[in-house]
Amino acid sequence: MMCSTENSQEPKYTSDPALILELKTRRPPSLVGRAGCETWSVDFSPDGAWFAWSMGHGIVWVVAWPLDSEDGQSGETDRGDKSFSCGHPVWGLAFGPRPPKPAKAARPAQIPSKWNKSLLLATGLENGVIKIWNVSTGEAVFDLYGHEGVVRDLVFPQNGTLTLISSSRDKTLRIWDLAQKGKKVQVLSGHKDWISCCAVSPDCSMVASVGRFDRMVCLWSLRSYTFIRNLIGGTHKTLYLLSSCDFSPDGAMLATAAFSGSSWWIDLWDPYTAEKLTTLVDYFENYGQNQISSIQFSPSGLHLAIVTDDRALRIWEPGRKGMVMQTKVDRDSNGLCCNYHPQGGVVATGTRDGHVRFWKAPRTVPSLSHLCRLILRHSVSTHQMEPLPLPKRILEYLTYRNIPQHLFVSKLDLS
Repeated sequence: MMCSTENSQEPKYTSDPALILELKTRRPPSLVGRAGCETWSVDFSPDGAWFAWSMGHGIVWVVAWPLDSEDGQSGETDRGDKSFSCGHPVWGLAFGPRPPKPAKAARPAQIPSKWNKSLLLATGLENGVIKIWNVSTGEAVFDLYGHEGVVRDLVFPQNGTLTLISSSRDKTLRIWDLAQKGKKVQVLSGHKDWISCCAVSPDCSMVASVGRFDRMVCLWSLRSYTFIRNLIGGTHKTLYLLSSCDFSPDGAMLATAAFSGSSWWIDLWDPYTAEKLTTLVDYFENYGQNQISSIQFSPSGLHLAIVTDDRALRIWEPGRKGMVMQTKVDRDSNGLCCNYHPQGGVVATGTRDGHVRFWKAPRTVPSLSHLCRLILRHSVSTHQMEPLPLPKRILEYLTYRNIPQHLFVSKLDLS
């Protein structure tokens, strides 16, 4: 592994986020640029103290964060960085369990005592196996078998339990109980083709999944393990592919990313009513040259990180006319994934060449109205909001219906 620090800011592009540093992987020249080098997934631990990325060829690096700490630079302290050899290419990874936020914890999480102090890392492999690792010891704990295709995405719900949700190219999602070493598993079937991504609502009631080729955005109940609905846009008549999804921190919005030969777009949905709230679209001149790969909401819910072929990173405030921050145009950015640090302020992006970049993200102080909406909507659904005797303007704000219905990137961002 090699670490380099660069500054991507240029005087004329004041909106470019600063590139804090970049981790590059040393490889024999014969392997550079070949399939298997990709960083398909990156993740921060729930407390933000660890960072993991799939650096290609079946290797996952786990490093202590921050990377530029004085102890780490002096060499006087053992940082505890480690690598896991998974034996097959790693497509998805996730730290867990993820404890609930203190304000949301109605009761203590029921976790066996032997797991209480164990941070786990789940890695989804190309051969369909999921390997579970103990981060502190660096040892493999056990393997999960059942998927018959690439395990594309993994996520732990934010409730402190040892539940793991996986999505795969075998068209299924699986819900594993790691306390039982995966012996108890629920299988969710309904997609007609590969599943690109999955996400869990903050209240842990729903799972969302997007199918790359079947163009399905499915919602599932995490309580009854049943299918809820398929969100169908209906406005895009041409062939397109779905690539990513994420819930807002209050669970009141679901963002989905898609692209076709001449454009990419992000739809924001109300997961309770299946209403499409808005669409952000970018049209481009070079046919088939601008794929959108990954999106993720910031911990505050104010921003959405976007990774596309033509820019390493964009950061958008839903409803705003223009990007809050964006890198300069770079057709060789090769971005594949992104992940916010749990405390915000930093976004990590992974690339096709197995590298990781860390970007300085905006730290905007949320307004009081946004904080109130965030707390209220975490526990109150749209169906419960609508009958309340509230002024129309306030109700529209609380249900995110005050966002313009259509926004166009190409008309807003000219740099």
